[in-house]
Amino acid sequence: MSDHDDAPEVDAADGEVARRLSNMVEAEARRMLSEAQLAPDPARVADGWERRFITDATRTPEVVALYESLGFEVAADPIRREDFPDGCDDCQLVALMGFRTIYTRRLSG
Repeated sequence: MSDHDDAPEVDAADGEVARRLSNMVEAEARRMLSEAQLAPDPARVADGWERRFITDATRTPEVVALYESLGFEVAADPIRREDFPDGCDDCQLVALMGFRTIYTRRLSG
């Protein structure tokens, strides 16, 4: 008997349900991000960084590569719970999903 014998069978219908649920959760997280109006990190701004946008972690490598190819230094900071305004308890979902705030600045030199 293998370790996999105890694992539940996942058929195509279960996979479709999981995909749809994942899409719904991501859409809700994006909605919350658009409503949260997160302020840029003042320390980053003071160091010459410009906040560009917020993206999910799966797109971060693509975004970083794009901005670097355009001659920017790039930082992809995780969104922290304390970044959300007071009273935004539901925004915890966004932080848990691994969204990143993208900052750029021109390379020195």
